[in-house]
Order: sequence, then structure tokens, then C-alpha cells
Amino acid sequence: MTNHVHLLVSTAKAEAVGAMMKALGQCYVQYINKMYKRTGTLWEGRYKSCPTQAETYLLACQRYIELNPARANMVSHPAEYKWSSYAANAQGAENDIIKPHSLYQALGMDASSRQAAYRELFRYQLDIGLVDEIRKATNGNYALGNALFVQQIEDALGRRVTAGKAGRPKRVLAS
Repeated sequence: MTNHVHLLVSTAKAEAVGAMMKALGQCYVQYINKMYKRTGTLWEGRYKSCPTQAETYLLACQRYIELNPARANMVSHPAEYKWSSYAANAQGAENDIIKPHSLYQALGMDASSRQAAYRELFRYQLDIGLVDEIRKATNGNYALGNALFVQQIEDALGRRVTAGKAGRPKRVLAS
């Protein structure tokens, strides 16, 4: 996108994404600063992320990301956006940095049938409620999944991973 990047990353280690973003921030910023004789940060703030229940939301998140340039009226179809993974997932274009997820692999018995099934997912726009749910989870660093998944993430992290109630807690007056 013109002012942000979407990454959908699967990892076996909880700390891997944070370590990757830290390394990217350090190495890339140093490279850009040296190349363009500048100083300071390139980013507006910390990256946004959300743990996602793959079985329920992975393909929806892929669609959300790949449809984003079309929603922003930058292109009419995801295939037209050169920075998208759509060409690899839907058209079989070679891309060394994209490693197909097992849920993508399960779309078909061979590459051709997977690509056809993936293209079929794009015949319709994402439901606006799902778009809002993905945005809310990502912007708030909340878990994206069903109640059991959310509870498992909360237990693993030892903190709340859903939106809290707005405002201050009500004060209980002693009687």
C-alpha cells in the first residue's frame, strides 16, 4: 500500500514475529538512513498484529490483504497489484518469499486446482463485518478467533487479548 505494508506470517514460535520485526526495523532503517544520508526512524509507530486462528481466519485474512488495494481503489482486481501475493497464490507465479500455508495447500490436490479454488474465493467481496473484525483485532492487537482460541491465547500470554469496556470502572460506594 502507499503508506503501510501487510504481512501474513505463520510461525511455530510465539516470539518469532516480534524478533523479525525488530530485525527488519534495525537493519532496514540503518540501510535506508545510510543510503539516503538521513537519520531517525522510518515508521510512524509500532507494528500492529494479532494472533489469528488459522482454521477459521487465515484464508479470510489473505483475502483481506489481497483485496486491500482494490478496496482503496488503487486497482480494480488484486491481480493488477504488483506487490500482492495474489499472483503466486492464484496464478502460480514464482515467488521465493511466499511459502504456502497448509490450509492453502488443502484447497486442491495439485497446484492448478489450488489456484482455481483460490481464485474462486475472490469472486465475492469480503463481508464488511468480517473486514471490521479483522481491522479491530489488528489495530487493537487482539486475538482473532473463536472464544476457545481467545481463551487459549489469554492463558498462554497471561493477559487479556480482547477489547475491554470503554471508560473507567464504576466505583462501588460503601453502604
